[in-house]
Amino acid sequence: MNEWILPGTTGLVMNEPLLWEKGDQGRIGFSMPERDVPRTDPPQGARTRPPDLPELSEVDVVRHYSRLSQWNFGVDSGTYPLGSCTMKYNPKINEDMAALPGFAASHPLLPEHMSQGTLGLMHRMQEMLGEITGLRSVSLQPAAGAHGEYTGMRVIHGYIQKHSGTRSKMLIPDTAHGTNPASAAMCGYQTVPVQSNEKGILSAEKVAELMDEDTAGIMVTNPNTLGLFEENLGEIADIIHDKGGLVYCDGANMNALMGIVDFSCLGVDVLHLNLHKTFSAPHGGGGPGSGPVCVHPDLDPFLPVPRVEKHNDRYRLSEDHPDSIGRLHSFYGNFGVMVKSFAYILTLGPQLKRISQMAVLNANYLRQRIKGVINLPYDRPCMHECVFTDKYQEQYKVNTANISKRLLDYGFHPPTIYFPLVVNGSMMLEPTENEAQQDLDMLVEAYTRIAREAEENPDVLRNAPHLTKVTKLDETAAARHPCLTG
Repeated sequence: MNEWILPGTTGLVMNEPLLWEKGDQGRIGFSMPERDVPRTDPPQGARTRPPDLPELSEVDVVRHYSRLSQWNFGVDSGTYPLGSCTMKYNPKINEDMAALPGFAASHPLLPEHMSQGTLGLMHRMQEMLGEITGLRSVSLQPAAGAHGEYTGMRVIHGYIQKHSGTRSKMLIPDTAHGTNPASAAMCGYQTVPVQSNEKGILSAEKVAELMDEDTAGIMVTNPNTLGLFEENLGEIADIIHDKGGLVYCDGANMNALMGIVDFSCLGVDVLHLNLHKTFSAPHGGGGPGSGPVCVHPDLDPFLPVPRVEKHNDRYRLSEDHPDSIGRLHSFYGNFGVMVKSFAYILTLGPQLKRISQMAVLNANYLRQRIKGVINLPYDRPCMHECVFTDKYQEQYKVNTANISKRLLDYGFHPPTIYFPLVVNGSMMLEPTENEAQQDLDMLVEAYTRIAREAEENPDVLRNAPHLTKVTKLDETAAARHPCLTG
């Protein structure tokens, strides 16, 4: 292959003091407009001294934040193969759409007749997500993925209670997302683990063995956290339904299935989505997110209120749903995130299917190219992500954390590590659809060089990273004596 010049981290990374240390009296970064109203004394008791803020010029501020940006690695910096989380590139046009004054300045307490545009967007968004998933009843209210899981569990709990009484258990596969057990437990369910088979997927026989009349259903992640499609899900859904249970599907990995899979045909009753993963809204940094829930029509009465509904040519928020699980979020979800995702879906239309195809192609390209130097526990076609382990490097006393931190020196963000737990020393790579073959080849070359270093000079990996702003940390000391003030 070509001798790629890897991105690396050997460029200029500048030190930077606090803004309070940079400021100096008299510096000004903006000009106040001329006063066009009479001068008035402040009300009695009001603050008369200015706040204690640094005085800075515009160039002080710009340089400060530009230098700080060099300390971080983001999806705009380079390849960010964080598996299970879909850290995909987010077109900047969607940020512009969310910043339009009519959207950004809309207030959630405005009456319905002054909110027809925002309500109309949400109603159309529900229709589009229903069309994409095959589950036509949709609520946009959940604020993020785990909130969507909890909402789905609440909907299932409400339905089960009304139709077959109380049940106490929920099946959770060992390849499910980590928050699934907590979401089930918060709704009062005892979680029952389901072990995957030698292919890394669920077997119908194992589910049939565990499913009974006291089990409310199963929480499946599809594709699962090994990046594999649960090919037996249709048969599993029949087993669950025959016992009066329901099938919940974690849709955080929807980036592999858009335009390809109709979840209603798979027997799924409840599906949550992540607009901040699959549908372009930025993901990471603590939010905001959005985790819509799509359900089978039989579960529609149990969706949260208020509901965005259309009557004639007008939109409204309706509370008239007696079986609803109630309100789950102040006002109605994170609207700004919805605008970005709405723009993304409208921009791409039928090309959403192409996105999934490219994501799957990129993951399988990495799987084939890397498996010779890094261990691949399940050597079979994957979906949008693939999982490797540190098995080949164990003999040199090099582990997954060492390999991943060394990636930073080569200019790549580490993948998700030590998850899923079903694989020891796991490294979960998800390249998404945005990475060109040249970028993927550079990532392969980095892994190849790291594997060679593990054999020839393992201390380089054990002490990595070397070239980043912050180098190897004492993780034990950090855990025992955390310094939270910087």
